[in-house]
Amino acid sequence: MTYTGDVTVGGPADLRELPGLTIAKLAVGPFDNNAYLLRCAETGEGLLIDAAAEGDRLLELVGTGPITSIVTTHQHGDHWQALEQLAKATGASLVAHPLDAPELPLPMDRLVEHGDTITVGRITLEVIHLRGHTPGSIALLYRGPEPHLFTGDSLFPGGVGNTWQDAERFQSLFADVTERLFDPLPDETWVYPGHGGDTTLGAERPSLPAWRARGW
Repeated sequence: MTYTGDVTVGGPADLRELPGLTIAKLAVGPFDNNAYLLRCAETGEGLLIDAAAEGDRLLELVGTGPITSIVTTHQHGDHWQALEQLAKATGASLVAHPLDAPELPLPMDRLVEHGDTITVGRITLEVIHLRGHTPGSIALLYRGPEPHLFTGDSLFPGGVGNTWQDAERFQSLFADVTERLFDPLPDETWVYPGHGGDTTLGAERPSLPAWRARGW
């Protein structure tokens, strides 16, 4: 089956199989959050991005395979409602940026900064700090044969994450998204956001001047 990234709350996960890595995307909760389960094809180890809500459904997604880490992309409550349940059930290491970690419901086992890496089996993910939606928002990049980018609420189809009409925060996020995502990464980079459908950097790149001009 062909991966589309189109998922709905209450519906099944969408599964993408890459060389050495599988990605399962599931929509959960009243805010239509996306949770992503990444699993190394060689070792079977898994990593969950944003235990957002509906812990039982997330545990069903995880299944019997081990997950070694749960990464929370940022501090907003809709992205961690099921974190305590998943942590207790899996024993996974909890990971976040130090600027957002104090707002999370559990102590983090590992604090990551811009440029750090997180491993899941034989797979390496790069941490990209994107300042503006929250102080400690992070994205995760899997380079692979083609780049795959998990952006939390910092980048969506059609624009950057909400900065609540704060010009300084918008400028910070826009600058980071431009300099740390669009400038170094190619058009074919697939973007997996924290809500809604997927996109690519190539699809969004022509709109950067319009985003800058409108200020959101």
